[in-house]
Amino acid sequence: MKALVYTGIETLEMRDVADPNPGSDECVVRVESVGICGSDMHAYLGHDDRRPAPVILGHEVAGVVEGGAHDGARITVNPLVTCGTCRYCTSGQDNLCPNRQIISMQPREGGFAQKIAIPERNLVIIDDSLTFDQAALAEPIACGWHAARVAKAHPAGSDATRALVFGGGAIGMGAALSLRAQGIENVSLVEPNEVRRDYIITRYDIHVIDPTQVSSGDDYDVVIDGVGYVSTREQASEAVRPGGIIVHIGLGQDLGGLNIRRMTLQEITFTGTYTYTSQDFRDTAQAMMDGKLGDLSWTETRPLSHGAQAFQDIRSGTSQAPKIILKPTH
Repeated sequence: MKALVYTGIETLEMRDVADPNPGSDECVVRVESVGICGSDMHAYLGHDDRRPAPVILGHEVAGVVEGGAHDGARITVNPLVTCGTCRYCTSGQDNLCPNRQIISMQPREGGFAQKIAIPERNLVIIDDSLTFDQAALAEPIACGWHAARVAKAHPAGSDATRALVFGGGAIGMGAALSLRAQGIENVSLVEPNEVRRDYIITRYDIHVIDPTQVSSGDDYDVVIDGVGYVSTREQASEAVRPGGIIVHIGLGQDLGGLNIRRMTLQEITFTGTYTYTSQDFRDTAQAMMDGKLGDLSWTETRPLSHGAQAFQDIRSGTSQAPKIILKPTH
């Protein structure tokens, strides 16, 4: 089969590779749509030790099951493979499983290929209300859905009226849409890239602002950082209200940015979130099919063979859409 393989820093090559060899509890999925994630970009730039070259990246997958009990089913893939037996898996926190694996990290190759192997329990069947391009958004949106759920469980989030989200990519868009779907109507999205900011403003009913429009004392009940840079953490810890909560998804930079003194004196909660639980993923897919997350048209589609150029365009900031979807069948 054909696959787009990460072979070294800022280098991707189309190659012929072996078809996936599914295990006893696994099935083969023909990949119809696969999104480029920020973590794929981190690997592409050589910033992710968990994804050493050569490896097939890509974990935002939708497609069709080939063979087995679900043959022909249209599905989206939960790429997080967990053990199912540890204390976290059995308590509904399977995203924290110490034995978790994710496709696009060895030993599991990713979805920038014509086919993948995945455990059957990781399949979520979709109906005809979603295209494959839309269904591939389930994974990044699920990160925001999980973050919104964590925020809503906090006292500041349970009756929140204002929320701020950093990042106009798929994670930030998913978080903003998830907050609204979970009952917080007044949501502002911060995006520094003018090209992407204008793209979102002209197409969607989302209040989008430049980072210079965020100021200290804005008193947001909930702040979600989908970027994770020093600068976004600095702004988050100043914009959140006393007693509020910052939910941190982004992995842009490891250290720095938080105003610990203010957070301590004003009892501001900071919590990190990692991906989503399997229930979060299913709930996200259902919300998408129910139309609770909008029309999900904020994607740009390209053939998998043009994937290397897509990464370059994301790197240079010239890509308008929050998400580029690659098509292995084109």
